[in-house]
Amino acid sequence: MNSSNNHVDPQEIAKFEALASRWWDRNSEFKPLHDINPLRANFIDELSPVAGARLADVGCGGGILSEAMAQRGAEVTGIDMGEAPLAVARTHLEESGLDIDYRQCTAEQLASEQPAHYDVVSCLEMLEHVPDPASVVAACAELAKPGASLYFSTINRNPKAFLFAVVGAEHLLKLLPAGTHEYEKFIKPSELAAWIRAAGLQMREMTGLVYNPITRRYRLNERDVSVNYMLRAVKPS
Repeated sequence: MNSSNNHVDPQEIAKFEALASRWWDRNSEFKPLHDINPLRANFIDELSPVAGARLADVGCGGGILSEAMAQRGAEVTGIDMGEAPLAVARTHLEESGLDIDYRQCTAEQLASEQPAHYDVVSCLEMLEHVPDPASVVAACAELAKPGASLYFSTINRNPKAFLFAVVGAEHLLKLLPAGTHEYEKFIKPSELAAWIRAAGLQMREMTGLVYNPITRRYRLNERDVSVNYMLRAVKPS
């Protein structure tokens, strides 16, 4: 694959390649992903029951969400541009015994091969790591069948988000490695909503993912999208 195209940030890929071997270690830098994964999976499955559905997981990394969706009966295709995370994802399938089709390609490449193919498209914790997130949203829309649901999650861009997601998570609480996020790449809900509309999709539910540093637990809160948030859009039938 040509990772020098304008859909890919080589530095972002290198960042996660370096951490790939620890992707499935629940006490590693990926602990937050493991902690929020049941919330993400439930949010998707409750609004779009995935059993028997074709699901594309865009930016799948080491396969944490892909496996959760496959366990619930989805027919999953997971894509990522990181070779090492995909190798970890494929290796973990030997432990889980699940059947997932992992591919090294961009959302735009998959959309050109399989337009209007998927019942559900997920693109979680990925948009803030690419140079052209609007293009990824548009590609996700192309992947979706008419009537399909699409799920996006990212981080809001405001002083509170900088304090919580960068200063707090990376430097004070050490939940994530320093440098995981770049504040300038955070995305306001209004910006994401504009890209969704431009891609011909319709906004539906939105909720926040809120972390309590005292209990060290995450929960969904639809009234607080000030830091991490997740939403559903639909492709008109």
